[in-house]
Amino acid sequence: MWTFIEERMKYLIISLLLYVDQNDIQITTVSICPCQSADFALQMDFALNASGKPELDEKYSKQDSREKDEDQVASSSSTPSNEGHFQFKELYENPWTIPNYLCMARIMLSPLIGYLIMEQYFHVSLGLFLLAGATDLMDGYIARNWPNQKSALGSALDPLADKILISVLYVSLTYAELIPAPLTALIISRDIVLIAAVFYVRYKTVPPPVTLSKFFNPCYTTARLKPTLISKINTAVQLFLVAASLASPVFHYTDSVLLQSLWYITALTTTVSAYSYYHYGKKTVEVLNKQK
Repeated sequence: MWTFIEERMKYLIISLLLYVDQNDIQITTVSICPCQSADFALQMDFALNASGKPELDEKYSKQDSREKDEDQVASSSSTPSNEGHFQFKELYENPWTIPNYLCMARIMLSPLIGYLIMEQYFHVSLGLFLLAGATDLMDGYIARNWPNQKSALGSALDPLADKILISVLYVSLTYAELIPAPLTALIISRDIVLIAAVFYVRYKTVPPPVTLSKFFNPCYTTARLKPTLISKINTAVQLFLVAASLASPVFHYTDSVLLQSLWYITALTTTVSAYSYYHYGKKTVEVLNKQK
């Protein structure tokens, strides 16, 4: 009777070991009933070896080595993308500064002033233009005297706001027949080329992959613009011509020779300023992302 039970138990255990081997289940401990004899334990050990235990160990060791190799390859392949990601994070800055708010206010004032000029509300448009000029002076003063208010975004936003204001006002004043059309075409052509160059620099300095969310995210700066001296002088001359042209119908000197002479001076400074950017090239841009 006991011999029959013992034989059935050995058969069940051997079947269990074969099932474990076929389904990749690993058993670390097998407990044997104390009532079993030493001969049964030896037979169990033989059955365990015969069921493929050495093959299992070899298979698991090969699988572990493959997993380690795959982990090393994955870590090595992910390193460059992680570096670019962390580098992009390091370029973060706060764009919500007072000078940047003033620049955005100047941009929003531009279409309003242009509309008032075309409707020939010269008194109101002249007052709003002086307000826009005041914001230009204030944002520069604040950025120079408070370091925490200076930003790389502001270095691009300030000249962009000036260009938008100047372009809108020159088109409006040309519509009102206060500024000649060839001069307006020259100024707008220069500004379009410069804005296109700014977008190109932004594209080349954003860490890959370049996406729209990265490209237009104001919190991540990749380059700082450095306008030339003649460009600053040109901006002042262009704004002075706008003020003089706006004031001419108010103070009745639209046919003044001095006003017409200012047209030629503005055309000269605009041309020289455009050439200065071509001449100095990369010196007018400070790339913050050095790896690209």
